[in-house]
This record gives sequence, structure tokens and C-alpha cells, in this order.
Amino acid sequence: MSRLIPSLLFGAMLVTMFGLAQNPPATQPTAPAQAAAQPAAPAQPAVIGPAKVAWLNLEQAIFNCEEGKIQFGEVQKFVDKKNSELGALKKTSDALKNQLEVQGPKLTDEARADLEEQIETTDTSLQRFQQDTQKEIDSRRMKATNYIGRKMLPVIEKIAKEKGLSAVVYLNPSRDAWVDSSLIITDEVIKGYNAAYPPGALKAPAVPAKKP
Repeated sequence: MSRLIPSLLFGAMLVTMFGLAQNPPATQPTAPAQAAAQPAAPAQPAVIGPAKVAWLNLEQAIFNCEEGKIQFGEVQKFVDKKNSELGALKKTSDALKNQLEVQGPKLTDEARADLEEQIETTDTSLQRFQQDTQKEIDSRRMKATNYIGRKMLPVIEKIAKEKGLSAVVYLNPSRDAWVDSSLIITDEVIKGYNAAYPPGALKAPAVPAKKP
């Protein structure tokens, strides 16, 4: 008698666990076991919604943020200074060429050759000045652009996360035929950059001294 009690208790547990509706006969206990052996249905993959993308005119953001205005204002001062020096060199060159044109027929061969040599030297100096100055201007502009651009990346990332964006694409007029203005975050990036780097706390990037 004692051996039948565990069997009855086990049977009661199976009925409770699997909720047998058809009360299969005790001689067929395999149905609950088969039901328990059925593999679980595979989990459905999570549904990913459409990506949210915004556009940024990086050049406009760099030039129009407060630090950009300061940095490129300094570059423009350098350009103006060099243009003044270039104008003086051109005046010297023009004066020598005019002198040769007016006095050339009256000059001796030696004097004419000396004047022509002065003109050639001046023009060579003028050409080198233009080339060296353009390289220096490009270097200063690139340095300021890279300096601000690196500092702007965290600002772009912060705004992208706040807006739940999947990506920020640089606006390219030669590639993008049309972009909805509501998807362009340039003004927000400028505002965020100005807040992160207020003008009073700005420090200009050091410009390396030219080698003698």
C-alpha cells in the first residue's frame, strides 16, 4: 500500500502542471511527456524602426560660430596685411617697367640691361611672395578649420543623441539636390557650440612661427 502513494501523488502533479483536458487513461502517460518535450518557439527578432537622419552644413557651422568668426577674422587681418605688401611690390614692379618703357630708347645698353635685371628680380620676388603668402593663408585657414571642427564633434554627437538620430550627414550641395530644412541642424550645432565654448573663454590655436 505504501508503494502506491508516491505514484498517485506524481499523477496528481502531472494533471496540475499540464492541465489535461481529455483525461487520457493512466495506461498512456506519454502524452504529457511529449508535450513537455516540444521545443520552444523561436524568439521573434526585434523590429527596428526607420533610421532618423539629419544634415549639417559643417563649413557654415565652423565659419558662423562665435569662435569661427574670431579665428577667421584673424586670418582676414593677415590677408589684408599681405595684400597691402603685395600692392607695394606691384607698384615697384610697375614703376620699373614704366621707366624702361619711357627711358629705354635713351638708356645705354648697360643701363637698360641693369633696369631689365631689376624688373626680373622684382617680378621673381613678387611671384614668390604670392606663392608663399597663399600657402600661409591656406595653412592658417586649415588650422582654424581643423581646430574648431575637432571641438565641434562632441557637440554634434550630443545633439544627435538628444534628438534620437541614427546619423548626421554633412550637407553637400554638389550631391544633395534637396533637403527638407527641418532636417538640417546647422543652426542647432552653432548654438550648441557657442554654449559649450563661450567667446570669453576662447583661446586661439597657436600659429607656428615661420622659419627664417
